[in-house]
Amino acid sequence: MPRRAEEIRNAGLGDLLALELPDQHGQMRRLADHLGTNVVLYFYPRDNTPGCTVEGKEFRELYQQFVGLDCAVIGVSTDSVESHRGFAEKHGLPFPLLADTHGELARAFGVLERGMAQRATFVLDREGRVTRSFLEVTPRGHAQRVLNFVRTLLESHRMLGG
Repeated sequence: MPRRAEEIRNAGLGDLLALELPDQHGQMRRLADHLGTNVVLYFYPRDNTPGCTVEGKEFRELYQQFVGLDCAVIGVSTDSVESHRGFAEKHGLPFPLLADTHGELARAFGVLERGMAQRATFVLDREGRVTRSFLEVTPRGHAQRVLNFVRTLLESHRMLGG
């Protein structure tokens, strides 16, 4: 795990919850808007590239299952709002794509490299804590692996009386 991601996992998201980034529609969004919900925050390098397209489409195909588990899906790259809009429309992506054009969120999670977000996914619990990180992600099959983790997490929580 990148050093910064490990720090976040141990200390919590803190000020990152209030960081505002525009989505593909220009609407400003914050991670704090999702407190009370589990969140899959997936970082990817570029819109409309082969791996990123596969990953986005697989999250799209499983999106309703995530929603059924009370889990938001949010994609993040350093591409522009306009690029995200075209990418989301072209592939029918129903979830927000945040335009982290200055790399603030990617840097905070330790996944910014050469001005671009590296492929990584973080699962946040209802309190905004990182419960799992997926690093060095292979796009094909990744969304299913994340969904399986979220199901296991929620089942464990239920078994413990949560």
